[in-house]
Parts: sequence; C-alpha cells; structure tokens
Amino acid sequence: MKVYGVTGWKNSGKTGLMERLVAEITGRGLRVSTIKHAHHSIDVDQPGRDSFRHRAAGAHEVILASPRRWALMHELRGADEPPLAALLERLAQVDLVLVEGYKSGPHPKIETHRGANPQPLLARKNPTIRAVASDTPMDDLHLPVFDLDDTVAIADFVLTEAGLTE
Repeated sequence: MKVYGVTGWKNSGKTGLMERLVAEITGRGLRVSTIKHAHHSIDVDQPGRDSFRHRAAGAHEVILASPRRWALMHELRGADEPPLAALLERLAQVDLVLVEGYKSGPHPKIETHRGANPQPLLARKNPTIRAVASDTPMDDLHLPVFDLDDTVAIADFVLTEAGLTE
C-alpha cells in the first residue's frame, strides 16, 4: 500500500483537500482509504447506545455492524496511542492511504497553508513535506507550490510521488 499525507496547522484546509483528493483519486479508478489523526478526545459513539454501553462496561473492542457499514472501536484504556504504522496494518489493502495529520510521521506529505493563518510553514523545517498547497503565492520556497483549490494538479502530484501513475 502506498501512503501519502496531508498536513498543516488547524484551519489550513486539510480536511477539504482530503475530501477532494479522495473524490478525485477514486474517480480515476483507484481504491483509497484514509486515516485522520485527532489531537483531542474523540468519540464516534453516542451515550446510551448499545455499543456505547458495551464499551462503558469494559469491552476492549466493539464492532458495530449494519447492512451499510461496520466500525471497529478499540479502547486504549490507558495504553499509549498506537503509531501510524500499527494503524496502517489494520487496514484492508488499497491502492493509496491518505493520512490527515501526523505532522512528524516519516511518510511523504503535502502541507496545506492559508495566508490568513499566522502559523509558520512546516515545510521549511520538515523534510517529509514534498509540496505546499496554498491560497497565497510563495516564491521563496524551494518546493512545488500548488493552488489549494487545484485538486487535479495536487492529485497528479500525489499519485506521481506515490508511484501510482501509468
């Protein structure tokens, strides 16, 4: 499986770019999965639901299944967050896994950037960032810079970098 990341600061356009890349790349006939890293506590379940009650009772893992999808919830219960590599091993084989977040992971990435965001570019100090997608020009950067909304060009770049072009 090929892995490519989308990273950047909060409100820089990561999720929007991820969504557009998934649609663009799957539209080209490739199978894509995603991993989204969150720095805050998340819960995909709802209090009072049966699966929530199973977890609250102490279940290590709970699978919630329906005719349309299934989800596996794994409780860490004080254990360390698993590294990205361990999560990738749990995925079914696909052509490409797009990873949102994981700024310091070893996989190649494209950084999203908005001129209105005061945060510094990660690409200036992170060698795993191979390009930047921005809403402002960057003439002083020694990496490819794409318009944040040019999904086709960004997808072409990612697929070429991942070795998934013909």
